[in-house]
Amino acid sequence: MLLAGNRLFHAGVFSALVAALGISGCSSTDTFEQPVPVPEVDETVEFKTVWSRSVGDGHDGDFLYLAPLNTGDIVYAASADGELVAVDAETGKRKWKRQLENRIFAGVGGDLERLYLVTREADLVALSREDGQELWRSALPTEALAAPQSNGTLVVTQTTDGRVLAFDAAKGEKRWQYEGVVPVLSLRAAAAPLVGGDVVIASFSNGKLMALSADAGQPLWQYEVGQPQGRTELERLVDIAGQPLVLDTAVMVTGYQGKLALVDIRTGQEIWSRKASSLHAPMVGGGNIYLASANGDVIAYRGSDRRELWLQGALSWRQPTQPAVYEDYLVLGDYEGYLHVLSREDGSLVGQKSYDGDGLRVPLQRMANGNLMVFGNGGKLSVFKLETRN
Repeated sequence: MLLAGNRLFHAGVFSALVAALGISGCSSTDTFEQPVPVPEVDETVEFKTVWSRSVGDGHDGDFLYLAPLNTGDIVYAASADGELVAVDAETGKRKWKRQLENRIFAGVGGDLERLYLVTREADLVALSREDGQELWRSALPTEALAAPQSNGTLVVTQTTDGRVLAFDAAKGEKRWQYEGVVPVLSLRAAAAPLVGGDVVIASFSNGKLMALSADAGQPLWQYEVGQPQGRTELERLVDIAGQPLVLDTAVMVTGYQGKLALVDIRTGQEIWSRKASSLHAPMVGGGNIYLASANGDVIAYRGSDRRELWLQGALSWRQPTQPAVYEDYLVLGDYEGYLHVLSREDGSLVGQKSYDGDGLRVPLQRMANGNLMVFGNGGKLSVFKLETRN
C-alpha cells in the first residue's frame, strides 16, 4: 500500500503498515516488519482451472486496483495500458476487445447500459457495454483510483484529493460535487463509493464514512471508523481503503487503525463495533465475519457476538487480499502472487497455488455459478474451482 501526501512515496519497507512498502523520511530508529516466507502447506484441496486468459499488461507496474466487473454472464476487464475486453463468464471466450488510446487508472464500473473507466489524465469515460465504443467523457479535477459506480441514472467517482463527483450517466454532465477533508498523510487506496437510488455512501481517508443524497450530494450522516491518535502524522494515520459491505439495511465497514463496525445505512447509527485494523472490507459467510488484518493476520469472528473464533498468522505481512468465501473455505491472494486456501472452520491452511509473479492486489470474486475469479497484477485473468485432493 503506497502512501499519498503532498507527493507519492516510493515502494520500500514500511513499519506498522504493510510489508515491502515504505515511506521516505523514516528515522533509523523505526522498526521494519518483514513478510513471513511462503508457508508450507499440507494441501488437501487444489485449484482446477476452468478458463484462463491475459488482459493486456495488467497493472503494468502501476499501483492500481483494476478489478474486473462481473455482471453474471459477462466479465469486463481492463488493463493499465488501455486494453478493455468482454469475455463470456462461463467459458472465458472473448466477445469483444477494444484498445483505448489512454492509459487506465480506475475501473471497471458499470450499469445495465454502460461501462465506466478513469484515465491517467483524469477523464471519466463512459463506454457501451455492447462493443466498448466511447459514449462520452468528462474531466475530473485530479486522478481517481476507485472504480466509478453507477445506479443507471447517476455515475459517481471519488478522486484522491477527497472529492466525490456525480455525473449524469447518459450524457456525462456533472450533477454535483462534494469536497471531503483529506489529511496530510493517507493511504494510496481505492474505496469505491456505494451508489443507491437515494443515497451515495463514500469512504474518506480521514476515517469518515459519509452518506450523501443522490440527488444533490448533500450530507445526510457521517460515521467515524477511525480517530487519529498519536504525536506524528504516521501514528495518526487512519483510512478506509475497502468498499463497505452492504447487508440489508446496514453496512459493514473497517478502517486502518480503526474499527470493524456495523452501521445503519439509513441513519448512520452504530449497531456494534470492535477494534480492528484492515486495508480491506470484511467478508461474511455462514454467520461469521472474516477479516484480513493490516498486519496480514486472517481472523474469524462469530457474527452474533463478534467473539474471535480463530486467528491465522501464517501470512503475516504478506499483504493478503480481502478473503473470498468458497463453500467451506476462504481464498485470498498475497503480494507475491500466491493463492492461499484456509478452512473456515479453524483457519488452517489447506491449499496453495503460485499464480502471478507480479502479485495479487484486487479482491477475488465469486461467479454466478460459484466459481472463483482471480485477476493478477500482471494481467492474468482466471476462473477456478476448488476440489478435494486425491
